[in-house]
Amino acid sequence: MADEMVLRAQRFINQTYSNGATLGISKVPEDGRTGWTTMYALTRALQYELGITSLSNSFGPTTLSTLQSKYPKLNQSTIPSWIFGCIIQSALYCKGYDGGDIDGVYGDRVQAAVLKLKQDMGVAGAFPGSSLEPKVVKALLNMDAYVTVNNGSDVIRSIQQWMNGRYINRADFYVIPCDGHHSRDVAKSMLLAIQYELGMADGTATGVFGPATQAGLKSHPVTVGASGAWAQLFTAAMNLNKRAVPFGSFTTEVRDAVLDFQSFVKLPTTGIGDFQTWASLLVSYGDQTRKGAACDGVTRITEARAEALKAAGYKYIGRYLYNPSKTDLPEKQIQPGELDMIWLKGLRCFPIYQTWSRAADNFSFAKGSVDASNAIEWAKIHGFKPGTIIYFAVDYDAMDSEVTDFIIPHFKGVHETVEELSPYHVGIYGPRNVCQRVSDAGYAVTSFVSDMSSGFSGNLGYPMPTNWAFDQIATITIGSGDSRIEIDNNIASGRDTGQGEFNPRTPITEELDVDFAKDKYRDACLREVQTYLESIGIPERGGEGWSTDWLLLANSTTDAFNVVMNMDWLITNLARQLKIRKALIQAPLLFEVRRYGPDDPIKDELVKRGQSTDCSTGLAQMWAWVAIEARNYCMDQGIINGTRLRNPEDLRAVWDRLQDPVYNISSVAYLTIYNAFQVHLPRPTVTISYADTQKILARYQGDGPASVGYGQNLIGLYSALENYNALSRAQ
Repeated sequence: MADEMVLRAQRFINQTYSNGATLGISKVPEDGRTGWTTMYALTRALQYELGITSLSNSFGPTTLSTLQSKYPKLNQSTIPSWIFGCIIQSALYCKGYDGGDIDGVYGDRVQAAVLKLKQDMGVAGAFPGSSLEPKVVKALLNMDAYVTVNNGSDVIRSIQQWMNGRYINRADFYVIPCDGHHSRDVAKSMLLAIQYELGMADGTATGVFGPATQAGLKSHPVTVGASGAWAQLFTAAMNLNKRAVPFGSFTTEVRDAVLDFQSFVKLPTTGIGDFQTWASLLVSYGDQTRKGAACDGVTRITEARAEALKAAGYKYIGRYLYNPSKTDLPEKQIQPGELDMIWLKGLRCFPIYQTWSRAADNFSFAKGSVDASNAIEWAKIHGFKPGTIIYFAVDYDAMDSEVTDFIIPHFKGVHETVEELSPYHVGIYGPRNVCQRVSDAGYAVTSFVSDMSSGFSGNLGYPMPTNWAFDQIATITIGSGDSRIEIDNNIASGRDTGQGEFNPRTPITEELDVDFAKDKYRDACLREVQTYLESIGIPERGGEGWSTDWLLLANSTTDAFNVVMNMDWLITNLARQLKIRKALIQAPLLFEVRRYGPDDPIKDELVKRGQSTDCSTGLAQMWAWVAIEARNYCMDQGIINGTRLRNPEDLRAVWDRLQDPVYNISSVAYLTIYNAFQVHLPRPTVTISYADTQKILARYQGDGPASVGYGQNLIGLYSALENYNALSRAQ
């Protein structure tokens, strides 16, 4: 919602700095909404008024030191100009406080707002009075909140205020948000607070969990009866890890919560705030000297290495299903015979799937489906048995917005493919926030947490995921000579114990379809499809039954072909998993999209209104009852997973799902297998004859007289598409 006074603040910026582009102060949108653009402009305006020549969006050391030297306290007697005062007033309004009339006057309303601001920050005791100290100004010119927002915790807010009040006069401690939420800044400030209490001087205290900090914590355990700063810091750390305890003294209630936390993260259950517990509360990797029972690595497990791992106490080994690089890390992928060695030595293996997973644009629903299909194939090749959890990697510091926009859709594609088309389950490897959010969405059963990356924003300020299976905390080397191996040391929770027995290695021997070579064959294939359809009376656009008024709504042959090409990732996945030819899916899909007629939207509307119970619908024009029978048949045969559907109870729900292109096209693939059964043919394979192919395609139209002609039409279309699929396979 727009705020009139924020709008006035924005107008003040634009009018006062009308030549701002020359000065380095960009014009801001006049929308009455507080945002970083407005805060950056106010920061640059302040820098300009301070005489700083190189303006920046950051209120950094230069801005702070200049303000401290010139105006250690800003108030009605020290404000240097009305413009300076207007900047302060505008910033107050952007923070939600009464800044007066934006007239440059540091009057009663401004003074009252400053007092309230300091109280909300928790610094009123450290900075008494209504003056603005430079650190408060710095905090004023960012987007942090100093009141509880978005269902924040009042206890965490009180912790944030306490930290501000206690440490704000230390050189490197700045006002942290008081919004009731843990965050990166709060996590770093906790480490600074620990270092201050250890007696570290300004400059020595850096907020890094280094050797001196660790040594200091080892001499400061807290237990029942403890009070004062150390008990406050410990109970603060517990709350910041979502362990709700009273903030303050170490009571029996705190001890019980500590026991629960220690059990959860697999620490010795002492009930004491000892070093390992401090470490697990303060940094994602915790105590890196802990001995793990799990590990992962990019090196082949030989007999000597397996013996070294077992002697070191390791039980579970994470290995990669696939390596997309032909040159880097040649042993990253599981090697032939390696799983036999793991089994022989009494070890267990959990599989990891990672290709290009280090940027947001590597993730999407379609890419997730493709990754899942490839992972399923490789898991079967290597011999992983049903029930195996495959860990799909997010190997970068994904921002929370990227998790929403890219990672979760990606894992939706992974989950739907793995759960429907394989005997396996989905796990996730990544930072804490990524793992928890994907798991909360229902797309991963367990998490393999990349806690070594303690500086990731997705680890800082986030508790351990509730379903964690493996916690990656340090890279170490064990063994020597032939047994020497570098591994990532992982703590195991027991939620996943990997696999200890494996099926024989079974490489793919069938000539399965691959992605369509669009760069080479797309145009030629389209021309052949157009030529064929014209030969059976279907022109590029329009045709029998289409009036002039409807032509603009019709799908052309090119439109239908583009649908098939755009969904090639899905069709390839389905064909490879079901071990059928892609053209068995492509032909009816293209034909039905091209034949979408004037009556089809009318029939759809009748179902939507409840005036009809079913009709052919979606891209491939499939009836819901047909989809139910096809899917149930494939479930009964163990081809796909799922809960059997009921007719009529599930009819409308299935009809609605058929509007989803993925569900619709998947149903075409399953119907192909069901149709083979209906015409008394064995399940189709990649070596199916053209005669049997035509019978299966004909059944798509039912079993009436029209099905014969339908099959004749589709077999020609099938041939045109298969011709270029074969060329793509041969590349």
